[in-house]
Amino acid sequence: MEEVKDRSRWPILIIVVMSTFMSALDSSIVNVALPKMARALGVTTSNIQLVATSYLIVIVGTVLIFGRLGDILGKTKMFKFGLGLFTFGSLLCGITGSFLILIIARVIQAIGAAGTMANSQGIITEIFPANERGKALGFAGTAVALGSLVGPGLGGVIVGASSWEFIFLINVPIGLVALFYAFKLLPKGHKTAKGKMDSIGAILFMFTIVPLFVALSEGLNRGFTDPIILLGFAVAIVCFIAFIFVEKKRESPLIQLQMFQNKLFSLSIFCGFISFVAIFCSNIIQPFYLQDVMSYTPQHTGLILMTYPLILTVIAPVSGHLSDKIGSEILTFIGLMFISVGLLLMATLDQKSTLLSMMIFIGIVSIGMGLFQSPNNSLVMSTVSKDKLGIAGSINALIRNLGMVSGIALATTLLYNGMSSKIGHRVTDYVAGRNDAFIYGMRTVYITASIICFVGTLLTFLRLIGNKTKKGQ
Repeated sequence: MEEVKDRSRWPILIIVVMSTFMSALDSSIVNVALPKMARALGVTTSNIQLVATSYLIVIVGTVLIFGRLGDILGKTKMFKFGLGLFTFGSLLCGITGSFLILIIARVIQAIGAAGTMANSQGIITEIFPANERGKALGFAGTAVALGSLVGPGLGGVIVGASSWEFIFLINVPIGLVALFYAFKLLPKGHKTAKGKMDSIGAILFMFTIVPLFVALSEGLNRGFTDPIILLGFAVAIVCFIAFIFVEKKRESPLIQLQMFQNKLFSLSIFCGFISFVAIFCSNIIQPFYLQDVMSYTPQHTGLILMTYPLILTVIAPVSGHLSDKIGSEILTFIGLMFISVGLLLMATLDQKSTLLSMMIFIGIVSIGMGLFQSPNNSLVMSTVSKDKLGIAGSINALIRNLGMVSGIALATTLLYNGMSSKIGHRVTDYVAGRNDAFIYGMRTVYITASIICFVGTLLTFLRLIGNKTKKGQ
């Protein structure tokens, strides 16, 4: 990629961050609007969930393909294509009155989002020198986390003030402005990796991810022992084994598995996954707790949940800047420790908890997330060579989305299993008058999420100690 002038770097970063923010925002902004959309489009509550899940499934199924295409054809080219497609998909979502067209539009939107997500970190890593990279990736990491966390609150405000279509239409003017400046400012980038697209690997990967995600998201409704759900898991496992086998034999694979031999890369990717599992366990539970148990209105709930993104906005850029100065590894360790402790404190919440204690606990988790995300992104991207930046960024995006869906599936499964055992029969919804059962299930979710996060903390600590020992020798 051609040299970028100093003064062009930050405007380019704004374009990339804006696009990444919108792509992440659309994974969570629809959740609050789903009941209203179901009534407007005349579909059932279980069917309307497709609006949310189809978006995540398509992103995860295609993000690696766009990462590889970015390395072969040019990251800028794929980024602009993705941004244009996402904007068009958003327009289509906002003007349709048909449920089928809405789902097709969400798929178009998701393919576009995958194009921007897969190549944004690679573009940033290429245009920023090593001494500014942590700070720049910090802003990008903040945009992703912010998009995911602002969604429910912003969605509630938009749906309360106007119709659900504006949730999608708000993207169109922002997308067009970003696209205009992307064509004007982004470097053309002629340096590309040699090799062809691994079509067989791409197909096998899609047949791994799509059945896995569908089985995870539908498992709660049908039960995880349902034959169709078990078939989904079986297809995913068989295709994954075949994918690994094919990738080892290919000359130009979709993923070069040797990347995972780098312990720093693998551990950073794993910790990134853990952090999103933990945070989305909390994300899916918190609105129910605030509205059903504590009787807050949707608007109040949205305002309380805004604590996450507000703290994150302050902490993440600072953390990215610090990672350039003192290194990323110590910050990832401190960040994961904060998240683990915060989630454990969340497990103490009940019907008598005060708003202040709740805000303090949310604040601790948010500080941890802010300290962790930017340095972890920086670690992932700094461990690979320039010709693999596209695929490394897309693996990072893939793991993030996998973590989100896994967190939602884990939280809802633990919550309703806990409630069912407390009540004495199977439940898959909040039971009025049985706050005790909800608190019991919620406690299980938070303790489990905290333990998962603590495993990541421990692994990061062991890596820190190992590196200090090596330096001391």
